[in-house]
Amino acid sequence: MKREFDIYGLGAALVDTEITLVDADLHRMQVEKGVMTLVDEERQHQLMAHLSDHLVASKRASGGSAANSIIGASYFGCKNFYSCKVADDDNGRFYLQDMRAAGVSTPTMLGQEAGITGKCLVMITPDAERTMNTFLGISGELSANEIDFDAIGRSEMVYIEGYLVTSPSGRAAAIKMREHARKVGTRVAISLSDPAMVQFFRDGLLEMIGDGVDIIFCNRDEAMQFAGADTIDAACAQLQRFANTFAITCGAEGAVVYDGFKLSKVEAPEVKAIDTNGAGDMFAGAFMYGLSQGLSFEFAGKFAATAAAKVVTQYGPRLRPEQHEELKRGFF
Repeated sequence: MKREFDIYGLGAALVDTEITLVDADLHRMQVEKGVMTLVDEERQHQLMAHLSDHLVASKRASGGSAANSIIGASYFGCKNFYSCKVADDDNGRFYLQDMRAAGVSTPTMLGQEAGITGKCLVMITPDAERTMNTFLGISGELSANEIDFDAIGRSEMVYIEGYLVTSPSGRAAAIKMREHARKVGTRVAISLSDPAMVQFFRDGLLEMIGDGVDIIFCNRDEAMQFAGADTIDAACAQLQRFANTFAITCGAEGAVVYDGFKLSKVEAPEVKAIDTNGAGDMFAGAFMYGLSQGLSFEFAGKFAATAAAKVVTQYGPRLRPEQHEELKRGFF
């Protein structure tokens, strides 16, 4: 019998602000391009002061990698649950309201503690590359206390964000979620999240993966770095040691998916990208939605690649609610 929730996500809760700039701005601010960098609140204020005269391309939005995936899957039609940590402040209340608007359930205890809800400054250059500077705030204190273990047993799958590896309590929470999911027969999916996570926290990611997971989501750079491989084919061979199945996004070239038996190359629609922020998150959300509908890995990959291609044609990490229905009409 199908369980109550399709996906239970665990990840950071960040309120995103997106700004367009040029490479010279990044250089002047000494910001490393194309990766997520953790900063303290003072540094984020400095960056915002530098960029005060720049165009804000998207309004305030609830973000975090896993949250983007969970919200996307929810708008496609999944019934989802999400655990994170927000403070009892304006951003925290906004975040939880945004989640509820997307139909995502959360534990009742969220948003009751004093503190500062996490914030992410997303900087988009003309080549559509996204660079993120993140102040975790109270999200850095995410722990197993924010997990509803009963809801894990009522979920078909848990989806764990790789960014949690940067926080000792977050990493421990991810491990406990994986272990409990195994006990109650819930599938486990994890993302590698960012090349910097693989470069600096590979051992922690291995702890989170433990004796293996059901699905790994990653991009080509993350896959090759994690596997210590020079080619995508070699990376695919190595990833099978850590996951029963996986999906590797390859930007404009689409994706490679492995269903446990065969590798399939998935083409992506040709589009003009203006903002790659959220593309991988949308791919994962759409892919998990496809699996929830009984699609094959190859067909779920085609749907996910199409959804990700749509995201990069506009600013912001997510699609508008009605765009999810438009995409579904082309596939279902």
